[in-house]
Amino acid sequence: MINKFKWLTILLLLTGLSRAAYADNYPRNYNIDVLHYSFELTLSDNTDQINGNASITILFKKNDIRQVRLDLANKTVERNGKGMVVDSITLNGEALQYTHRNDELFIQLPTGSIEGTKLVFVLRYHGIPADGLRIGPTKYGDRSFFSENWPNLARHWLPCVDHPYDKATSEFKVIAPSHYKVISNGLLLEESNLDSATRLTHWKQSVPISCWLYVLGVADFAVQYVGDVYGKSIQTWIYPKDRDAGFYDFAVPTKSVIEFFSDYIGPYVYEKIANIQATSHGGMETASAIFYTENLVTGKRAEGLRNVVTHELAHQWFGNSVTESTWDDAWLSEGFATFFTLLYREHTYGHDDYIKGLLNAKKMVYAYYEKDPHYSIVADRSAEKGPVTSAITYQKGAWFLHMLRDSIGNENFHKGIQSYYSHFMNSNATTNDFLHEMEQASGKDLKAFFDQWLYHSENLMIKGNWKYDPAKKQVIVKFDQSQKTHYVFDVPVEIGIYQTGSPVPKISKFRMNSKTAQFAIPVDTRPEKVVFDPRTVLLAMVELSERK
Repeated sequence: MINKFKWLTILLLLTGLSRAAYADNYPRNYNIDVLHYSFELTLSDNTDQINGNASITILFKKNDIRQVRLDLANKTVERNGKGMVVDSITLNGEALQYTHRNDELFIQLPTGSIEGTKLVFVLRYHGIPADGLRIGPTKYGDRSFFSENWPNLARHWLPCVDHPYDKATSEFKVIAPSHYKVISNGLLLEESNLDSATRLTHWKQSVPISCWLYVLGVADFAVQYVGDVYGKSIQTWIYPKDRDAGFYDFAVPTKSVIEFFSDYIGPYVYEKIANIQATSHGGMETASAIFYTENLVTGKRAEGLRNVVTHELAHQWFGNSVTESTWDDAWLSEGFATFFTLLYREHTYGHDDYIKGLLNAKKMVYAYYEKDPHYSIVADRSAEKGPVTSAITYQKGAWFLHMLRDSIGNENFHKGIQSYYSHFMNSNATTNDFLHEMEQASGKDLKAFFDQWLYHSENLMIKGNWKYDPAKKQVIVKFDQSQKTHYVFDVPVEIGIYQTGSPVPKISKFRMNSKTAQFAIPVDTRPEKVVFDPRTVLLAMVELSERK
């Protein structure tokens, strides 16, 4: 089953997922725009069946549209009888004709649409989710309901446009046994006991997001209100048996991370932030309410958990607020979240910690390349056909941003990030949109740089040697690009010369744009050592030795 296990997944992916070489040909319809979903769900302890009532507000941007397409997984034999069954669809109280097969729901309009009209469709449906909403025990054996929609699993329990290009506001009204607490996106509007056994919980999010970011968690929770940041509530939702450990683990670093990203990138747009222990895998950055796999809670404030929290919070800006338009550009979510986790680490724990993270990321990039040498950061990908992320999306995407920052300078990079976020906040973006913002900020033509690192799968490998020439008082450095393919990188290289007794190298910069290259560096005496890329700015695997 394809899913995003976050930092744990990156390691698992090194076992070798096949390359997803499929265009994102999801049937996007830009002539309609879903503005709002209101989901009313009834959950039970006696059955895994959910009963749903969905009110979907759609804006029609063109005249004479006669049908609306939604995603909704069918009940099938192949799913062991699981899936959704539509009971009725109405518009203004009048029943509509529809067809529901092959996980697609086509709703027929009684007359053609009128441009600018908003219509509210009401769908009644029921079924046992085959995926998307996981119903089962926690690690303590307690019954729970946790959504896990990424990348295209929302359709298994919600009628929706199950693709990142369409964003809408949403609300969840959940009727469940009263011994549960319910968490979802946005603000809590109501908690009411309907009788001695059932409770209604109503959450509403007024910020538009894609359906894979909708979240629902129903379980026995201990809830702590940690404080607030910029007027937004910080919350922790933990299994009662892990109360002390979980409250301790999640007390930090949420506030400082949100403050840093808000200052560096732009405003945090959601109504709250909740960290939630769940049966999901790794971390899942659902908007305003983040799931973390239950075993991450240890009471030790482990570095791994700290980095996962930072990564998922970074997604609130990149992936959630600025969302990739298609799965081809998934790195705009995952590469950004990975890089901004490193950026926060640099800000909070120092440059050495930042470099430590980069070096670990480099290992993952080159290890994954051995499994799949054809996987580029940006390519044709479809969630309907195969996996849309890998270690390349995360780690090489982060390295690209690291190299871009060094190439155009901190100030220009910062300006470009803020402009990119400002222009595409609560909307969708493409790699070309990001390219445009960075070119505007830096005043540089970056097309070749983007093409080399984002659209090519090759990884730079260099073998070299150096020799000191006492007669000419020069260090002669020779390099060969040793990657197995014929592709030749055009990159800046830095060579550090360490003289005896000096802890700081003298750095010389050159351009390497051929398979072989030789550079002469003037020095007064034989150096103690020669180092390639002493500042760790180039994604390359290098072997450099002294030539005798």
